[in-house]
Amino acid sequence: MAKQAFNDIFMNLATDLATRSHCVRAHVGAVLTKDTRIISIGYNGPPAGTHNCDEEWPQDGCARDSKGSCSLALHAEENAILYAVKNGSKIAGSTLYTTLSPCIACARLILSSGIKKVYFKDSYAAYKGLPSDEGVDFLVRFGVEVLQHPVAV
Repeated sequence: MAKQAFNDIFMNLATDLATRSHCVRAHVGAVLTKDTRIISIGYNGPPAGTHNCDEEWPQDGCARDSKGSCSLALHAEENAILYAVKNGSKIAGSTLYTTLSPCIACARLILSSGIKKVYFKDSYAAYKGLPSDEGVDFLVRFGVEVLQHPVAV
């Protein structure tokens, strides 16, 4: 029996983590790795100690800001990066696996954190109905390797 590739293992874990999200609109998971070891994990949701969207606002999701964005939730990538930093992990040169390609704000954080490679499963642009994946374009422009993970058959 062939061993499962680490890329598949980490993307499967990100997919499983996405199910932990309390978001009413999207479930996204992320795994941050270095040298085939997990540094941190994350999924989209509010900061620890605050209200879960599906419990506080079960019909519409979390409160929205003036631009229509969720005013409370952190993205899965943000949660994974922030947890790693909070715990003193060195993330420069690491690889991020995420179930949804990064938005532009997360892309800036990924680049600034020194993450060198990003694998994503689904397109943020397709999810949002946008013409292009701005976050992916941004990362590629500044030298971060970005790859769409093949869908398992």
